[in-house]
Amino acid sequence: MNASISVLLFGITRDITGQSAVSVPLADGNRVGDLLLQLQQQYPRLADIRSLLVAVNGEYAEPDTVINSRDEVALIPPVSGG
Repeated sequence: MNASISVLLFGITRDITGQSAVSVPLADGNRVGDLLLQLQQQYPRLADIRSLLVAVNGEYAEPDTVINSRDEVALIPPVSGG
């Protein structure tokens, strides 16, 4: 079954997409790495971000973490400060 997953965006990821969240179609059994590839195809500048982290349900996730439509997913860019 195919569903959509909502991805929360922060910092530069929000600037690149122009949105604070995007909805991404996702098949059951897809992984974080699949989601990132799909987002990078839709928003190529996301591929330029080094150290982009993904959180699933409030926990940092590895590229092989399985995600489903009920998960809360967020892209967390590197933080710079001064």
